[in-house]
Amino acid sequence: METKMNIDWANLGFGYLKTDYRFVTNYKDGKWDDGELSTDATITLSESAGVLQYAQTCFEGLKAYRTVDGHVVCFRPDLNAQRMADSCRRLEMPVYPVEKFVEAVEKVVKANIDYVPPYGTGATLYLRPYMFGSNNVIGVKPAEEYQFRIFATPVGPYFKGGAKPITVRISDFDRAAPRGTGHIKAGLNYAMSLHAIVDAHNQGFNENIYLDPATRTKIEETGGANIIFVTKDNKVITPKSNTILPSITRRSLMYVAEHYLGLKAEEREIRLEEVKDFKECALCGTAAVLSPVGKIVDHGKEILLPSGMNEMGEITRKLYDTLTGIQMGRIEAPQGWLKVIE
Repeated sequence: METKMNIDWANLGFGYLKTDYRFVTNYKDGKWDDGELSTDATITLSESAGVLQYAQTCFEGLKAYRTVDGHVVCFRPDLNAQRMADSCRRLEMPVYPVEKFVEAVEKVVKANIDYVPPYGTGATLYLRPYMFGSNNVIGVKPAEEYQFRIFATPVGPYFKGGAKPITVRISDFDRAAPRGTGHIKAGLNYAMSLHAIVDAHNQGFNENIYLDPATRTKIEETGGANIIFVTKDNKVITPKSNTILPSITRRSLMYVAEHYLGLKAEEREIRLEEVKDFKECALCGTAAVLSPVGKIVDHGKEILLPSGMNEMGEITRKLYDTLTGIQMGRIEAPQGWLKVIE
């Protein structure tokens, strides 16, 4: 296809660009069918489909990259498969088996291999696995039939011209209930955050930091990413809570901090009142890997991180360079982190 050669990789945004193939499988009568690659990017549903009535849906996000030595790899897809299985169990949806999930990822990447951007462009092939209730539901109950799909879309570098530190605010909204669904990737969690993020943007902030819903004294995460902090003695810490999403990027960064950079890394409860004493802060997730935070605003009170508003802090930069180096094959990866597709 001619368009593949004409993609301006460096100027791609983070948006949807249709590719040739997606994986589709259906769950009916208590089992999944074999699944297949499809060229049809549309979904036809009954007006009473479970997903449309009661939002029974969950999703994942991961990327395929071209490494420095020319391979195409995915980063830890087995963890996405396991996390989706957890989401499905919590939402009373059937689990798509981990090994089949990874196989489906591989099929989609291979089928769209020409859309994997060249090494060095900063662009990647983003993969979106998702599942939803597909049969007619009127009473409030789980659907009986489901569809699981994975599509791929090339996305540009998250930060054009480098990662500038962002300004975030402490939100008055709660992201999750104390014993709710904050720890899974349910579509509804994200719908609930939309009003808060639009309001934050209207007030001049890049993101919301949510506090724990029970006491509103501890840092949790933002609408779309986990948080890490660096203390003045260079310890990397991240909030411990059962109401935040277990980010694969965050888990990987904590491992990198300890095993590659020789830093102490700790997951623990982090109180809002401690934040003024930290020297660096960053948001972490699949899309950007790390977004440095320069300023946190708590109801008019500004907390300026010593790392400043001009560039990533020293430790954040080392974490970013090491993890992206592992993903792109410049630095040797821990066993099992890179799934080689081709």
